[in-house]
Amino acid sequence: MKATTPHWITALAWLFAALGAHAQGAWPEGKPITMIVPFPPGGVADTVARPVAESLARELKQQVLVENRAGAGGATGIGAAARAPADGYTVLLSLSSISILPEADKLLARRPQFTIDQFKPIARFTADPTVLVVRAEAPWKTLAEFVADLKTQPGRYNYGSSGNYGTMHVPMEMLKAHAGFRMTHIPYTGAGPAVLALLGGQVDALSTGPASVAQHIRAGKLRALAHWGDKPLAALPEVPSLTQAGHAVTFAQWSALFVPAGTPEPIVARLREAARKAATDPQVLQTIGRAGSPVEYLDAPEFQRYWDTDAARMGDAVKRIGKVE
Repeated sequence: MKATTPHWITALAWLFAALGAHAQGAWPEGKPITMIVPFPPGGVADTVARPVAESLARELKQQVLVENRAGAGGATGIGAAARAPADGYTVLLSLSSISILPEADKLLARRPQFTIDQFKPIARFTADPTVLVVRAEAPWKTLAEFVADLKTQPGRYNYGSSGNYGTMHVPMEMLKAHAGFRMTHIPYTGAGPAVLALLGGQVDALSTGPASVAQHIRAGKLRALAHWGDKPLAALPEVPSLTQAGHAVTFAQWSALFVPAGTPEPIVARLREAARKAATDPQVLQTIGRAGSPVEYLDAPEFQRYWDTDAARMGDAVKRIGKVE
């Protein structure tokens, strides 16, 4: 005779399944969502994260708390997000350094703090070419003057970045290799500290997203010599591209939202919808646009394709740069 399952066991199984479905459907309920930003305040990632977090909170009816976890060019915060529970209560707002840093770890034969397959993309919000900036009182008025001077005085000048192999380091190394000049690299913990170092005279130049420096350019404290894009910048339309100046080098410092891989699909779907609304939220558009970084939204499927292509390109760039002590 075939054994049958007691009715009370079947009833309990249905009850637990229903409770589990209710708990998942109720997300986010009972506790705030943490948005990890792997850089200090003042940089592009933080500039994008704060208005986006406020918009997500309005849409999801739950607090979204921005947590700056800087260090190791972004690897510290990204690694912390990778190790977080995949329950929807930890999200990551990262720059394109998420693609670069694992490749640098491979190059240096060290254990990576994270790998890109530990994340599921939600949406891209911005994709800005970096901008080459110097202090307003610097002797260089054009990129040609800058390159010519550095070639005649190799190693005399230095530049700041957000850390080794970060999104401020890689574009400068790409330009150095193409143009044939030398500069000393001074890494900081993020764009904010690096910009302060430039303003204070500790470094002579840097490459960063427009959102980090547009206000200082408008205030007459910094001068933009060129950008790494392939079309005019909305925030700085008068600044030429490197390509226009004869250097075929491009680079985009994009920002995007991620969750740990394994996050349930219903939660991913809700986050994608909230991110889509954030990308058209007037407060987000105004805040990010005023900083000089217009929204260039991509939903998860389109962003995944973009990310795959960009990650391969950045891997090649890291290999060309080689080992940096």
